[in-house]
Amino acid sequence: MSKISKLFKGSSSSSSSSSSSSSSKSKHHRSRGGPSPQEAIHKLRETEEMLTKKQDYLEKRIEQEIMIAKKNGTKNKRAALQALKRKKRLEQQLTQIDGTLSTIEFQREALENSHTNTEVLKNMGFAAKAMKKVHDNMDIDKIDDLMQDITEQQDVAREISEAISGPFGETFDEDELLAELAELEQEDLEDSMRSMGGLPSVPTSKLPSARPSQRATTKKRVEDDDDMRMLASWAT
Repeated sequence: MSKISKLFKGSSSSSSSSSSSSSSKSKHHRSRGGPSPQEAIHKLRETEEMLTKKQDYLEKRIEQEIMIAKKNGTKNKRAALQALKRKKRLEQQLTQIDGTLSTIEFQREALENSHTNTEVLKNMGFAAKAMKKVHDNMDIDKIDDLMQDITEQQDVAREISEAISGPFGETFDEDELLAELAELEQEDLEDSMRSMGGLPSVPTSKLPSARPSQRATTKKRVEDDDDMRMLASWAT
């Protein structure tokens, strides 16, 4: 082997090794980083748009082939058959695109849901850290002391309100006041009777007493009634 061939061989081997190492590095970097969910969703949407446009194109081609087959149905049978064959191939492509679109749509929706769930979990984790930070500045013992102080102050405020709203000054006996009121009403009534002409006068002379004969008769009647009751008790 000549020196030139050895030189070219060495350079080729070194270049191949360097290219393989660079390609492996790029592959490793790509696999380590990977596309973001937004990039992947954007690519899937672009693919959907491309396939949708191809669907429209194939549907128009199928309509054209049907028109050719109808046009040459009786005049040129061979051309009509070729048009129908092309229509069948186009329909197969259209069916394949329908299936591909369904798969891509399912993958895009799953990726969108995963991205949404990731964002939700990220925000929930952020909120949990914030809540933990807030709770770190709180002491349960201090909170208990604070609530106890609040309860005591509420009791003090209630006592103050009761003291303020209670009766102020001297207290009087209600029964004495009622008795005095009754006396005033009686005096008022007497004044009213005097203004109307006064009360009827009370007779000063003694009423005549019963006669002696009437008293004796009444006493004899009572004695007779007692005797009759005694006889009735003996008879029974």
